Amino acid sequence: MKKIFNYILAASFAVMAASCSNFLDEQVPQGTLDENQVKDPSLVESTVISAYAGFTQSEDINGSFSMWNYDVRSDDAYKGGSSVNDGDVFHQLEVQKGVLTTNWNISDMWNRLYITISRINSAISLLEKCDESYTLKEQRLAEMKFLRAYSHFLLKRLYKNIPFIMNANLQYEDYNKLSNTEYTNDEAWAVIAKELEEAYEVLPVKQADKGRPTKAACAAFLTKVYLYKAYHQDDANSHQVTSINTDDLEKVIKYSDPAIYAAGGYDLEKDIHNNFRPEEQYENGCESIWAIQYSRNDGSTYGNLNWSNGLICPNIADVTDGGCDFYKPSQNLVNAFRTDNNGLPLIDSFNQKDYDMAADNADPRLFLTVGMAGLPYMFNPSYMMDRTSNWSRSGGLYGYYVTLKQNVDPALIGQYLIKGSFWATSMNRIVFRYADVLLERAEAFAQLGKTTEAIALVNKIRSRAAASTQMISNYPSRYGVKFYCKQYTGSYDKQQTIKIVKMERRLELAMESERFFDLVRWGEAAQTLNSYYAAEKTKCTVYGEAEFTANKGEYLPIPFAQVAASNGYYTQNIGNW
Repeated sequence: MKKIFNYILAASFAVMAASCSNFLDEQVPQGTLDENQVKDPSLVESTVISAYAGFTQSEDINGSFSMWNYDVRSDDAYKGGSSVNDGDVFHQLEVQKGVLTTNWNISDMWNRLYITISRINSAISLLEKCDESYTLKEQRLAEMKFLRAYSHFLLKRLYKNIPFIMNANLQYEDYNKLSNTEYTNDEAWAVIAKELEEAYEVLPVKQADKGRPTKAACAAFLTKVYLYKAYHQDDANSHQVTSINTDDLEKVIKYSDPAIYAAGGYDLEKDIHNNFRPEEQYENGCESIWAIQYSRNDGSTYGNLNWSNGLICPNIADVTDGGCDFYKPSQNLVNAFRTDNNGLPLIDSFNQKDYDMAADNADPRLFLTVGMAGLPYMFNPSYMMDRTSNWSRSGGLYGYYVTLKQNVDPALIGQYLIKGSFWATSMNRIVFRYADVLLERAEAFAQLGKTTEAIALVNKIRSRAAASTQMISNYPSRYGVKFYCKQYTGSYDKQQTIKIVKMERRLELAMESERFFDLVRWGEAAQTLNSYYAAEKTKCTVYGEAEFTANKGEYLPIPFAQVAASNGYYTQNIGNW
């Protein structure tokens, strides 16, 4: 039986309710333990665990903290569902038309992440009152800083301009003076980085409880934050990248140092699919640097399960009473896995034709990422996919592809897959995995002109990709597919290397909800997505009127309710919202 920790997820301090606009009207609750209770480690630990639980208990089926619902804006995925009206507010994001600041999905993530921050700040407030008799005080404070940084990070990627609640003991009247533009874009990233650097100095190399961040987890997080920070955006006029900061790139190199991860026992899995298996022997594997922990058979009705991916299951009526079939891989993504006669990606020409299973070479990761007609769903030949309503709730409007990374073999229902009102799984969600760190390191090297070092890291990822066939070894002989994935052997200049790294990042992290945020970080969202819309209109008609507006579509608008309740302290994001 897998649990988040060897503690009970029961104690939970009161948190802000319903809307984060309430935090402008109501004082954030603080720990109210008396002096003797503060010295009781069990009560302090319960408050800390309550903060961790915010990332599972506060998740919602309509808005996962994985951000898959918001990655439907990328060229990796279609929204899916039964029609454009099924989850219509996400359709509006997908095509960048009709998005309103009053839409529930604009305010939902804001509300829930600030509620989570309130739980974390309650724990921090209590920890700050503890004396030296509580020997874990500094370590637990470091863990809470990590969690608070993660919450602010998710908010910043979505909304860009956000209020930072760094004072756990903020007075009531000060909440009414919070500004979402207190910091420039660069300064805001620095606030997150500073909190993580403080945590990095304290966190241990290893933790007995897998869900707690280690020094390597903090380093992986710092690697990502400094890479975002490196791509400077013009605060005054646009969301476009105006420069790339070499000092920040050097910090990426520092915190992605392989020695940090080797000390904690982290490395690439032998097969990429091992990262997406629910069985106990694969959970918290060597590539999982920090993951949201889920459980089953823990005494509750269903367990502490991950319900946030419950809309992604395909429409297998006889197995799940009809999955909702959201977050479907795009044809563009499938085409990106095509390889040339040298076993390399067709970086500039991959979308000139659609992937043909019988004729085209493909990276093996395609078949571990995308389920498609003519192949078994979740590698189980009892569930062969075809082009029928069994595999497309929309009758083909969003195609027939299915994402595999978030789903679980239907044969495991009752063990790792549970069917309630929707389906859920006990499979962890990896937040930071080592392959991501390696690719971020490669990107920093490429931007610094260190092309040899960057290509070597890409080749390490590609070597693992070529070997990732444990679940699909019989696909060539049985289904006629052609695996072909080789390493780069040539000499490449800086711009070529950057393109190679970006392409590899897309292939390795496909359908892991990173793609849209990468495009924004690189300043390439408008160009890439408008080109994508033009090509996709004949394949997925929902894009008929799609148009990405630069300096607007990169971020969600600040929710109307928050601006209205801010007493003039909030400024709307750039764009005609």
